[in-house]
Amino acid sequence: MKSMSIRRLLVVLASLALVVGLVAGTASSGAKSEKPKRQTIAQTAAGSNQFDTLVSLLGQAGLVETLNGKGRFTVFAPTDAAFAKVPKSTLAALGADTEQLKSVLLYHVASGKLTARKVVKRSSVRTLNGERVKIRVTRKGVKVNNARVVTADVKASNGVIHAIDKVLLPPQD
Repeated sequence: MKSMSIRRLLVVLASLALVVGLVAGTASSGAKSEKPKRQTIAQTAAGSNQFDTLVSLLGQAGLVETLNGKGRFTVFAPTDAAFAKVPKSTLAALGADTEQLKSVLLYHVASGKLTARKVVKRSSVRTLNGERVKIRVTRKGVKVNNARVVTADVKASNGVIHAIDKVLLPPQD
């Protein structure tokens, strides 16, 4: 009987020590059992290894804060491989003309969160530079103008990213 009481006491003490340790660990680290907060479009793009050029150009154009904002956006985001196809002289010219760079970058952004399910139901989407991009569904996938969507529905707290394989250029006046 005495050994039974000692065993119970040890179990209770061990349980108590475990609970105290867990509570103390949580209190000291300030950890909560909440889900991690989803990142914004700009943060998601910056954290990826495929949008470095886009993120750099967004910074040059002063658009990072826009894509970190509270609005809902859809970004047809050219990958680094897509930017590698653009002649260096064209990229240099865009870098020298902030307004033109903004226009090109905003041609890749639409207002609202358009997931792939919504995009494929449209024939075009109005972008933030005022022009429309054409949407086509082909046997090989979804096209935005002549760019192919290579990764769809990269979710962010303020919208969605669809990675594309070409840089979109707005129509010239």
